[in-house]
Amino acid sequence: MSIGLGVFLMALGLILALGVRDRLSDFDLSVIGWVLTGVGALAIVVSMMVASMRTRRAHTTEYVDRPRTTEYVERRDDIDPL
Repeated sequence: MSIGLGVFLMALGLILALGVRDRLSDFDLSVIGWVLTGVGALAIVVSMMVASMRTRRAHTTEYVDRPRTTEYVERRDDIDPL
């Protein structure tokens, strides 16, 4: 799930919950709209938590994998290679 999917579900749900005043024979569109709004909000929260865990893991493994050292190499350009 992504944030875009959550925003889409919330927008669709709010349109159905607040903008449509019609009932199908077996379904209440207002209830379906509120359910979609809740699912969209949950999708946004879950995707933000996953993104937060991904960035935290990337920062911690970056420092563990390679040590922070600086290597200086002396190079002389004035010496003839032949």
